[in-house]
Parts: sequence; C-alpha cells; structure tokens
Amino acid sequence: MGVTRRQFLKLSGATAATLAVVDLGFDANAVQAKTQTLKIESATEVPSICPYCSVGCGIICYTKDGKLISSEGDPRNPNNRGSLCSKGSSLKQTHYSHKRVKNPMYRAAGSDKWEEKDWEWMLDRIAEKMKETRDATFRETLNGITVNHNTGIASLGGAALENEECYLISKLMRGLGTVWLEHQARI
Repeated sequence: MGVTRRQFLKLSGATAATLAVVDLGFDANAVQAKTQTLKIESATEVPSICPYCSVGCGIICYTKDGKLISSEGDPRNPNNRGSLCSKGSSLKQTHYSHKRVKNPMYRAAGSDKWEEKDWEWMLDRIAEKMKETRDATFRETLNGITVNHNTGIASLGGAALENEECYLISKLMRGLGTVWLEHQARI
C-alpha cells in the first residue's frame, strides 16, 4: 500500500496542528469533563441499581424527556465505588437495542417459529402448565410417610436474582411441593 504525496502532506499537516495545540496547553481531560457536564446539565439524575447480577452496583441514570441519555457508575455506592463492568456500562445500548424482546414470545411444541403473545395469555398458560404438571407428579405419601411433594417441577435460580427474590421463589416452589431447588451460584 503506497502513500501518495497528497496523503503524506495531509497527515503531516494534521500532525503539526496536533502538536501545536498540545504545546499551547490544551488539556483533553478538562475538555472531556466539560463535555460530560454539558451533556447531562439539563437531564434528570435518577439513582438506580444495575440489574445484571446480585452484587447491586449503583448506577446513576440521566434522563431527558423520559428517555435514557446516559448512565455511569455511582461513586457513592459502596459496592462498586463508581466503576461498572461491561454489562453495567452497556445499559443504555441494551435498553435501546432493536434486538431487545419486549413482549412474551411463545413457541408451540414441535414448532420452530416463535410468536408474540400478550402477558395475560402467557401468564394463564404458565399457570395452566404448572398446575397440570404438579397434579400429574404430586405424591402425598412415600412408603407410608407423608411427603407432599412433586418431582415434575424444578427451580434453577440465576445470578441476577437478589436474596429477597430467591427467598420468594423458594417459598413459591416449596408451596408447590417442589423438592428440586438449585441456584446458579452452586453450579
């Protein structure tokens, strides 16, 4: 790949201009800080918690006209002290992604196609299937001992669940007679 004389002169001019600006005391950090201040100056600051794991990192979300315009780590939060992992840093991009699923999707048995359903239909379907499975696999006694359990439903928790959510899920599963309770942290 050859460099033409014109490209060489353009590059030389850009380099000389950059060096001249740096020599004049141009402080890129100050400009970046001012740019961030201007970006969020008229926005509403909303403190929040990162939804991606159970650590509970603090996030400051900035909204304008009901839209998320920026997010950053909360320096006052003792869990993360202002830093965020890659998932927490991508909160805005994830929120506005065209690939984000916003409604329940259903795939019928034997089908390879997903179809969009409304929440009422989906929750009724889940309740119907859970009751059907529980009724088919529920056992009151085992060898003459009262057990009141079913082996047709299992619960596997995830890393994004907090202690309170895990507690509620375990109470629900125990109420259904589920004996197979596990959490991702142990796997």
